[in-house]
Amino acid sequence: MARIGLFGAAAIVLFVFSCGRDAPEVTVPEKAAAVRPQVGWDVSPNAERWTRAALVALDTHGAALPDMVPADIDAYCPGYQTATRDERKAFWVALLSALSRHESTWRPDVSGGDGRWHGLLQISPGTARGYGCQAQTSSELKVGAANLACGLRIMAVTVPRDGVISAGMRGVAADWGPFHQSRKREDIKARTRAQPFCTE
Repeated sequence: MARIGLFGAAAIVLFVFSCGRDAPEVTVPEKAAAVRPQVGWDVSPNAERWTRAALVALDTHGAALPDMVPADIDAYCPGYQTATRDERKAFWVALLSALSRHESTWRPDVSGGDGRWHGLLQISPGTARGYGCQAQTSSELKVGAANLACGLRIMAVTVPRDGVISAGMRGVAADWGPFHQSRKREDIKARTRAQPFCTE
């Protein structure tokens, strides 16, 4: 009887965790990353959770990003081509952190554009739905891990499609305004190049 109760409890827990729309918030493993990215959002109490969620996304729906070499990668990380997969994943986390600094100053609950864009990466619900993100409402996009997972889902389409991070205002720049301003773009590049594995 106790065994049935235990299996029943496990089934309930599994059901509850599998039904949530915000999967990255639920499935983030506690295991530390093999390569710890240096990220500005470490000033936030949610930093570890955001980093883990991004790394999980880069192993799932964002896996196309560390698998490719964007044509303009040398401007962001000269050592990327010879980097390990874990180092490449750490690069993308660093890029997310640098971008979210300019989009939201690492505040997950902020809305901009007269309430049209939300969260760390300032994503609109329409864009989130268009790319099939799990977070599709303004409130869901204000959950940091879900917002980052959505951002990586978008980038995993636009970067392979265009073959670049920001050259010609394509790739990531096709959806995020900070890349259109040279001061912010150069800051993002400086932050990603600061990763130890990005030096040649």
